Amino acid sequence: MRIVDLRSDTVTLPTPDMREAMAKAEVGDDVYGEDPTVRRLEEMAAEITGKEAALFVVSGTMGNLVSILTHCGRGDEVILGDQSHTFHYEVGGIAALGGVQPHPVPNRPDGTMDLGEIEAAIRPRDIHFPRTRLICLENTHNRCHGMPLTPDYTRAVVELARKHSLAVHLDGARIFNAAVALGVEVRELSAGVDSLSFCLSKGLAAPVGSVICGERGFIEEARRIRKMVGGGMRQAGVIAAAGIVALETMVERLAEDHENARRLAEGIAAIPGLRVELEFVRTNILYFDLVAERPGPEEFLNEARKHGILFHRTGTHRFRLVTHYGIVKEDVDYALSVFARIMAGARGT
Repeated sequence: MRIVDLRSDTVTLPTPDMREAMAKAEVGDDVYGEDPTVRRLEEMAAEITGKEAALFVVSGTMGNLVSILTHCGRGDEVILGDQSHTFHYEVGGIAALGGVQPHPVPNRPDGTMDLGEIEAAIRPRDIHFPRTRLICLENTHNRCHGMPLTPDYTRAVVELARKHSLAVHLDGARIFNAAVALGVEVRELSAGVDSLSFCLSKGLAAPVGSVICGERGFIEEARRIRKMVGGGMRQAGVIAAAGIVALETMVERLAEDHENARRLAEGIAAIPGLRVELEFVRTNILYFDLVAERPGPEEFLNEARKHGILFHRTGTHRFRLVTHYGIVKEDVDYALSVFARIMAGARGT
């Protein structure tokens, strides 16, 4: 059976060039700072993002956790979006492991937070309150349609943070998607932030890994925190090699994923009983709603699965699709034909 896996861009498989690079990687003990392939990846990441230094970590969740624990101490507070990945999908790690309190502010549909609401969330000096230390952004914003945050918006948040002597961390898991969608360099999207993390293992298709970038002193402390949470790696050049290939060869092709997502969205919009907000389909993530009475949402999901179309239900009648390396135009057309048949069959019963 044909499988079209649209659950996430985390299901991507490494390219042949990545596999070859991994097999030939020069390695050393990274905890000792002796892995030359890891060092090269970190230097590349720092250069691309316009930061002084970088640190290779095993996942995006670890990247955010290590970054926030480096910025904040126990009893401190971080302002972040109420739809952010850190708030929803990282197992409460900043609170459980760091004693850091999240202060959620509503995300708007485009992934931004209102500047006035951010400022209102900053705690005044009072012994009764936790201390606000950090503002976290997410770009692209997963739960907000995969929308890219513009350089102007990030700059405005940074200016607000500086006004109150706060730091800014950017969860840039899919920041290369944002850069491609907006037609700007990644360093424009990360300008001014104190730290950012980005994933190699999503749209860039490396098998594992993320990178934290920031000032040299911040990265030195983050390296200590990485070790504390069990993230110290030994001959990690074997996986870092795939990350290097990802940065060298997989960024420009993200535009194909965006085109496929748009094609998918436009096709869904044309199917009676399904609804998608086309204005929010800017990158490789799209959400759509089942608005017909029949089939029910679980039936729709299960019928699609029977035909090899895999995706997630994210609400009562809402679903998420993610395009990525390995999904081609023919897969999109097949998925659309399955959706159309399911909806037509429901109308005919």
